[in-house]
Amino acid sequence: MPFDAENSFLWAEMKWPEVEAKLKVTDTAILPCGAIEQHGPHLPVDVDYFDAYYMAQAIARACQGPKPFVLPPLPYGVSYHHSAFKGTLSVTNNALSALVYDIGMSLAHNGIRKIVILNGHGDNKPTLTYAAQMINRDARIFVCVETGETSDIDLYRMIDTHNDIHAGEIETSTTLALRPELVDMGQAVDETLDLKNEYLDFTSDRGVSWYAHTQRLSKSGVIGNATKGDAEKGRIMWEISIQKMVEFLESIMHTPLEKLHQNRY
Repeated sequence: MPFDAENSFLWAEMKWPEVEAKLKVTDTAILPCGAIEQHGPHLPVDVDYFDAYYMAQAIARACQGPKPFVLPPLPYGVSYHHSAFKGTLSVTNNALSALVYDIGMSLAHNGIRKIVILNGHGDNKPTLTYAAQMINRDARIFVCVETGETSDIDLYRMIDTHNDIHAGEIETSTTLALRPELVDMGQAVDETLDLKNEYLDFTSDRGVSWYAHTQRLSKSGVIGNATKGDAEKGRIMWEISIQKMVEFLESIMHTPLEKLHQNRY
């Protein structure tokens, strides 16, 4: 069967002449980044890694042709704050930013002009943003980091839990929707934070970025209410998240690089 440059998207499965052919029809690549870290006593440690790669592929399938490239996912993230809980594997900010920078520069060398770093782990964001800035500085291409900004506002309207930021209502629901066999709802707990400070509140519009070791906030590793996880709710969350990312990605793909660089991003 001849290679379909319009609809193929998995970079790792292409032969080099196929990558070359695909580069003639698209200049956009998605780099999924995740983490291997504790997600409470009820969820597997690969949630952030699995979800980022699953979403990247779902986005590419849903995009109109030509599809964007989907790169092999990066499984490890900046997860030191979960290190008190076994199963967490963390890399340093310097290691992750250097790796992403090198990948970005290599992509630019190949001919990619737009990189969307799809981040499945919130605490990777400062590091990935730094790497994106350095790629933009040195390769002069478009690079952005998406950590749920395109859909979080919609997802938080669907839930009851305040400060649901880790292994709580959202992540339990989305995992139940895709891999119910890996979820032990008998171990799900409610460890919702009530910080009584709008500036430290993780979901407040006035909240500032701050960091803490998870064991200081939660005995189980959950920050949120995992008992409210629901598979049907999770299915709708995936639909919304994928739809919003497709809208965003297609707007990037269909805008010339010169015009993107006139816009604020």
